[in-house]
Amino acid sequence: MVRPPSPRPLPPVVLMLLLLLLLLPPSPLPLAAGDPLPTESRLMNSCLQARRKCQADPICSAAYHHLDSCTSSISTPLPSEEPSVPADCLEAAQQLRNSSLIGCMCHRRMKNQVACLDIYWTVHRARSLDSDLCLKFAMLCTLNDKCDRLRKAYGEACSGPHCQRHVCLRQLLTFFEKAAEPHAQGLLLCPCAPNDRGCGERRRNTIAPSCALPPLAPNCLDLRRLCFSDPLCRSRLVDFQTHCHPMDILGTCATEQSRCLRAYLGLIGTAMTPNFVSNVNTSVALSCTCRGSGNLQEECEQLEGFFSHNPCLTEAIAAKMRFHSQLFYQDWPHPTFAVMAHQNENRALRSQPWAPSLFSCTLPLILLLSLW
Repeated sequence: MVRPPSPRPLPPVVLMLLLLLLLLPPSPLPLAAGDPLPTESRLMNSCLQARRKCQADPICSAAYHHLDSCTSSISTPLPSEEPSVPADCLEAAQQLRNSSLIGCMCHRRMKNQVACLDIYWTVHRARSLDSDLCLKFAMLCTLNDKCDRLRKAYGEACSGPHCQRHVCLRQLLTFFEKAAEPHAQGLLLCPCAPNDRGCGERRRNTIAPSCALPPLAPNCLDLRRLCFSDPLCRSRLVDFQTHCHPMDILGTCATEQSRCLRAYLGLIGTAMTPNFVSNVNTSVALSCTCRGSGNLQEECEQLEGFFSHNPCLTEAIAAKMRFHSQLFYQDWPHPTFAVMAHQNENRALRSQPWAPSLFSCTLPLILLLSLW
């Protein structure tokens, strides 16, 4: 009698995969394409359970109820629009920062999935909006009469199909001269998450690139000659070159970062107005080119590089953005924020953790900023 061949043993790799499949927990319910799932997936924190726990706390329950009523008004506006989110809705979102609702999940096999997802999105959308610091600083400017008046003036002058560039630049210059420094720097140097294009677009549109910058990029040396013909622009450019000057190959800067930033902002509204080059990073540049510079090519590239490859300016901008992120986001669970610390050709990102602190100081600080 011929015995049937013995079955071959499964390869070790296949056995390990099967074992992993048996040990893995059920897959969580997909919430939205591209949206990161909340943490703590193994220790499932059901949003329904978290909501019941929140109801037992009067403060948490009141904050959630108020936030739920704000849901219809919580939407991310276009960068060209005025912020439309009531401050009390943002405050309600902050009051939930330490509750079990943060990080709650909805799994595929659970009952009442619709109710669970409704709770999740109520909290999640508030957190997403609350992470747009450019929107927050725009709201702070709106709450300040002087900042709001100056911002509306340059907004009107720099918008519309028949924008006059010289009028736009004059109003921009007035804003950055007369608005309080915390407001002006907050609007222009607000940090954005690397993948938050809406936030980045709002930041870039602070200088209204469609109107404030020339439609066709001139030669950078011609732009400098135009600047030198105006006493104000000439003095502002010299001030910038003096205070944002790297003195050696190590990037040692001539003066402190705050002085460099003031000189940089002083150029906005002049012929040498710089701006962010995209919505996804903090690289800045002049709106000019070095093509056709002939034997002055090196001089032109040096002028252009003083903005786009200046370690003193790059680090001053990064430091101010770190300060602004710490000002607002100091106590969400596991927060991280990426800033452009050293921008080179690859523009690598460096993660900057937010320092833990008590958020109870934030609202008084917002009120204080609005009075400046």
